[in-house]
Amino acid sequence: MGVDLESLSEATSGAIGSLLSTTILYPLDTCKTKYQADVRIYGQRKYRSLSDVFWEAISSGQVFSLYQGLGTKNLQSFISQFVYFYGYSYFKRLYLEKSGFKSIGTKANLIIAAAAGACTAVVTQPLDTASSRMQTSAFGKSKGLWKTLTEGTWTDAFDGLSISLLLTSNPAIQYTVFDQLKQRLLNRKQNKADNDASAVVLSAFSAFVLGAISKSVATVLTYPAIRCKVMIQAADSDENETKRAGSKPKKSIPEVMYAIWRGEGVFGFFKGLQAQILKTVLSSALLLMIKEKITATTWVLILAIRRYLLLTRGRLKSA
Repeated sequence: MGVDLESLSEATSGAIGSLLSTTILYPLDTCKTKYQADVRIYGQRKYRSLSDVFWEAISSGQVFSLYQGLGTKNLQSFISQFVYFYGYSYFKRLYLEKSGFKSIGTKANLIIAAAAGACTAVVTQPLDTASSRMQTSAFGKSKGLWKTLTEGTWTDAFDGLSISLLLTSNPAIQYTVFDQLKQRLLNRKQNKADNDASAVVLSAFSAFVLGAISKSVATVLTYPAIRCKVMIQAADSDENETKRAGSKPKKSIPEVMYAIWRGEGVFGFFKGLQAQILKTVLSSALLLMIKEKITATTWVLILAIRRYLLLTRGRLKSA
């Protein structure tokens, strides 16, 4: 079975878009993650707002620590987006070919997106866990990727996998909403430009707006699970205490939910929602905007590489 070049193009452009958006917004992501991992205990908490995390980095002279774990996060983002976009595009094309339909419905789109997300979660979970631990470590005390992954058992590297699988509904909702809104907008533009033979494309601004709307919807619906996942994967606040106790105690979903309920009440499940929306909306909007703009270029580049390889193979055979 040959390589699906169209799916490969979608995956490559999506991965590049993810890499750029992650790098641009990483300091915000670090502040957000540390804020989410902080739980009020006995009426006390370390961070009262997102800005407290930022000022802690500045006051301690660890501004560059806002980028701790950036390499791991970029690697995780690149791989996850490549796997996701490839799987999503491939499964969608396969569904249309097998069903004979000209377009894909909302229910089928959700199932396909969830399946692609589940594959992505399993493949990238160790990197996701390591990234969260590195971000939530004390400023200036973050460890390298290999040391972070090997300081516990290999099962520890898959902390939060069950929630990650549950959160496959997040990108499923996001990209379904984006695709549906995009299709409606393009159809409207096509109807207005019936006499124009050129292809109708989505502008960068339109892609940004649609990406922001679709991610906002997905984030609000899945946020309680997002916060629980961050707390499960977070680094221990007192490393010396952990060393004395021996192996790191495993955090379960019920334990984390009870800790949030006991310390912060119902609204604690939505602590940091504004920061999450700000970060994820900007990240996803940038990702989709960049992806829309470079997809055509990526497609042409892949076709050029394929043509070059075919010509080279032909010359070798003739020789």
